[in-house]
Amino acid sequence: MRAKRARPDALVAEIAARQHGVIALEQLLWAGLSRSAVKRRVEAGHLHRIHRAVYAVGHANLTTEGHWMAAVLTCGKGACLGFESAGALFGMLPVPTCPPPSVDVVVPRYSGRSRRRGITIHYTATLTPRDVTRRKNIPVTSPARTRRDLGFGPEPTRSHLEREFLRLIRTAGVPMPEVNVRVGPYTVDCLWRDARLIVELDGYEHHRGRRSFTSDRARDRELKLRGYDGLRFSYDEVVGRPDTVVSSLIDHLSRASRIAPTGRSTRRG
Repeated sequence: MRAKRARPDALVAEIAARQHGVIALEQLLWAGLSRSAVKRRVEAGHLHRIHRAVYAVGHANLTTEGHWMAAVLTCGKGACLGFESAGALFGMLPVPTCPPPSVDVVVPRYSGRSRRRGITIHYTATLTPRDVTRRKNIPVTSPARTRRDLGFGPEPTRSHLEREFLRLIRTAGVPMPEVNVRVGPYTVDCLWRDARLIVELDGYEHHRGRRSFTSDRARDRELKLRGYDGLRFSYDEVVGRPDTVVSSLIDHLSRASRIAPTGRSTRRG
């Protein structure tokens, strides 16, 4: 009997660890707890109600990310962090005090959900799968959608994208490149000279339309003929999928044997 009781609790702890210390009632039931078992754990202080059908596991001293995740979970399927909260998660805006005074959550218009205490709900009928990603395992509107929702315009300037990229690889322990240097007739964004690797950062304002696409590919072919490998990353990739960007970069640099990047985790906070 004791072993059977331990397994649901182990699953609960595993799920909560991936979700910044919080878990939804639906997940508790999936883990094998009954509603009465959930009630007993609340009374015993093992679970702490944060929002309707969402609990903190072990203690209620959540991080900002925990409060963000709890707000998304209580709003149900299809919900994601949005607007100012998404901007803070992506580093576009300052991170609020903890606990945040209010959390912005975007939900499909057809859901019919009501407002929640401490949560500002934004109803929308235009949220598509391409508009949603994950950051620190929190469902969140994509960087491009977040910028549109905040009125920042479609994408930051190229210099801002370069700063975000350089900050990312510095945090990851990847050797720093030369920036904005000439290679033949071209000025490239980032160059690892010994590895003969070039990274170009594609912002919408600088790479838009068929003509730009064709020009970029012709440039890539010319640099390839000169003996350089090339990678291209967009703002959405740099900000929304940093681990994928770093993994790809490390893979290419490691092949060059002259550089041995450390490859530390890019996850912050």
